Amino acid sequence: MSSSNQHLASGNHRSLQGWQPEHFLWEQRGSVGLITLNRPERKNPLTFESYAELRDLFRTLSYVDEVKVIVVQGAGGNFCSGGDVHEIIGPLTQMSMPDLLAFTRMTGDLVKAMRACPQPVISSIDGICAGAGAIIAMASDLRVGTARSKTAFLFTRVGLAGCDMGACSLLPRIVGQGRASDLLYSGRSLGGEEAFSWGFLNRMPAPEQLLEESLAWAEQIAAGPSFGHAMTKKMLHQEWAMGVDEAIESEAQAQAICMMTQDFHRAYHAFVAKLKPEFKGD
Repeated sequence: MSSSNQHLASGNHRSLQGWQPEHFLWEQRGSVGLITLNRPERKNPLTFESYAELRDLFRTLSYVDEVKVIVVQGAGGNFCSGGDVHEIIGPLTQMSMPDLLAFTRMTGDLVKAMRACPQPVISSIDGICAGAGAIIAMASDLRVGTARSKTAFLFTRVGLAGCDMGACSLLPRIVGQGRASDLLYSGRSLGGEEAFSWGFLNRMPAPEQLLEESLAWAEQIAAGPSFGHAMTKKMLHQEWAMGVDEAIESEAQAQAICMMTQDFHRAYHAFVAKLKPEFKGD
């Protein structure tokens, strides 16, 4: 593990101020963290190292109170072209079964880390969003994309199954079983307008406004009750495997916990005073 990832994985530090990753860019803008996949000459593919460093970052974010929302983007007009053909795909054809399983579990751990971190994650998608890039977008809580974006779960086009990194579980919950089946069997590109009409994209600004709108939405969410947002994210994830009665009971417990927070009391007093509440996440 690199020194950067060892620092992230320590689990003891509570701030990412001044930290710089080795395999992508990180910028903290107030309470919003901005991840930029930064290999524009190759449409921002992932490597073994960038997978692991992203996984470690999302795991660490569980301990970073000062970051309230995460935005993920790609440099140079594309989001992410997936696993690097030369640095990942080629080596995979030479690996043993135990090594292949270690790799697929590691990539799945990135999705687990994204879903487990308490901060809402917004993917800001332009251009190519393919393979593992489509998975990162799928695993995010919200997606802002342009009409020229092209999202492709192209695993079957390289002789693999569509069931990669949780796609058969997560994607049907976003676009429905039939539409997910279409994308996962065919590996075809989902254009921006179709993605927006299907609900895969939450918003579809013009390309020149993409990052601005993504960050503005992130800042709006970050100004809200971060404890409440974290609870919302946790329940959205956990309730997939619950019956309705279990979900109602779980939400009763979760909401009772939120009613103990100072943010809830601030909101009440602000409402009484006809003021806008200022949430602090406690």
